[in-house]
Amino acid sequence: MTVPYKLIVFDFDGTLADSFDFFIEATNALAARYRFRPIAEGEVESLRGLHARAMMRHLGLPGWKLPLVARAFRRLMAERHDIVLFDGVAKALRELHAHGVQLALVTSNSYTNVCRTLGPRNMALLDYCQCETSLFGKRARLRRVLRQSGVAPREAMCIGDELRDGEAARDVGMAFGAVAWGYTRLSSLAGQADAVFTDPADLAGQLTGVAYS
Repeated sequence: MTVPYKLIVFDFDGTLADSFDFFIEATNALAARYRFRPIAEGEVESLRGLHARAMMRHLGLPGWKLPLVARAFRRLMAERHDIVLFDGVAKALRELHAHGVQLALVTSNSYTNVCRTLGPRNMALLDYCQCETSLFGKRARLRRVLRQSGVAPREAMCIGDELRDGEAARDVGMAFGAVAWGYTRLSSLAGQADAVFTDPADLAGQLTGVAYS
């Protein structure tokens, strides 16, 4: 059976890790310290349709503060032990690995947080892991993974849950797979996606051609 892609590059938060509630909590905890607007409860769903740049404008968060906020976010997450993988993610990773697909991770989160959430068995399935990527620096990291793997861009897919993931994939010539369970609403992502995944089992099934339950 031919698997359509030789390399799959995953985002972490909102794609593998169920961290959206923590994201809202941490954003609001950091808002006073770094002097930007907190996220009001009633606007969460509308913000889930925005690009990251538009969300920053809405919150009044200037770009020069972003590295500071990102580091603080990673430190807050390091103190938490309740961030888990979405149901079915571990099995999907195993199935893809068993079919000979190279697996990679590109994330703005820290290596420590990634390791703790994924656990040793799942980390061992990853061929490449790029952490602490700047919020809008995913293109360079995707290119690095492509060079390391020796896979042509047309034979690779980036899977994520944000509009910036799709933009980065397109800019380096990779396909983009949008997940329905992440930070950004699927209705906002679908227009730029080459594939849409409704749950992790669907992810493994589409990419291997085998139905999993």
